[in-house]
Amino acid sequence: MSSLRIGPRPFLLLCRITLATVVLNVVTGAAVRLSDSGLGCPDWPTCSRSHLTPPLSIHPVVEFGNRLVVTLLVVACAVTVLAAFRRSPERRDLRWLSIGLIIGVLGEAVVGAVVVYSKLNAYVVAGHFLLGMALLGVAVILTLRANHGPGRGIPAVSTRALWLSRVLIGLLVLVLAAGATTTGAGPHAGGKGAKRIPIGLEDMTRIHAEIVITSVVVLLALVWVLWRDNAPAHVQDDGRVLLGAMVVQGIIGYTQFFTHLPAVLVGVHVLGASLVWSTLLWFHHGLSDHRPEVTTGSGSDTGAAGDTGTAAAPSAHRGQPTGPGADAVVERV
Repeated sequence: MSSLRIGPRPFLLLCRITLATVVLNVVTGAAVRLSDSGLGCPDWPTCSRSHLTPPLSIHPVVEFGNRLVVTLLVVACAVTVLAAFRRSPERRDLRWLSIGLIIGVLGEAVVGAVVVYSKLNAYVVAGHFLLGMALLGVAVILTLRANHGPGRGIPAVSTRALWLSRVLIGLLVLVLAAGATTTGAGPHAGGKGAKRIPIGLEDMTRIHAEIVITSVVVLLALVWVLWRDNAPAHVQDDGRVLLGAMVVQGIIGYTQFFTHLPAVLVGVHVLGASLVWSTLLWFHHGLSDHRPEVTTGSGSDTGAAGDTGTAAAPSAHRGQPTGPGADAVVERV
């Protein structure tokens, strides 16, 4: 057992599975709220005091289904962190990020229990969602970094472009927080009698929309800077992909508001928030060229241990466009 090692490719696959599980957790969590199933299982971790599993009724089944996804997420994160410590070549950055997964998922479990015992307090529910977005961010960064060698990479764009991207990340964090607050002030309480955030829904929606518009303006400025600086073609393409994702998400947001917040559209909007957040982190990561990981041995994924001295020259793909497909998020080296 002590000689068991895992190569970069199997580890990357584990990271991808964990990332997909995190997104599934966000979506099923939204389904619990939007179907008013938040108290379908009134106890935790069992469904009720006398039963581990739920009765065959829509609300208990939806709520317990989300708990099963959380269990799957815990297993995926645990396997990933164990694999990070058995990975060859050894990578301290991947170990710390995988530990971040465990911390995040344990935090999700604790806050999830508080959500139940606080009878779906809107402030706690909003915090639970934001913690889920933080966990998603760690999973995305881990997956991206697992696909290349150690190190922060060499900037492929100008300093002003990097700073605009960082500002955009900060703004999107505010967008997520404002979106969670807007939902907390809205009609989708997750269950009957749940406490709502005491702020006008239209007022909170307007604040949320204004931050979104500011984010789009910053992204437009960033796309213009990339074009003006003649940034690599793949970076400019990625910026347009991000802009398209944000525009589509904005259209969904306005549509759900003017159609009086139908549950299905709100759920799609939550999924869209996860995708936009992930796409922004992928885009920012791609503003630097990263060295491919060097492994030793013929036909093997394993190689020498260590965090330094294992990387070759930056990837030769720089300046070449990449497609906007889903695999692009994790395939760039």
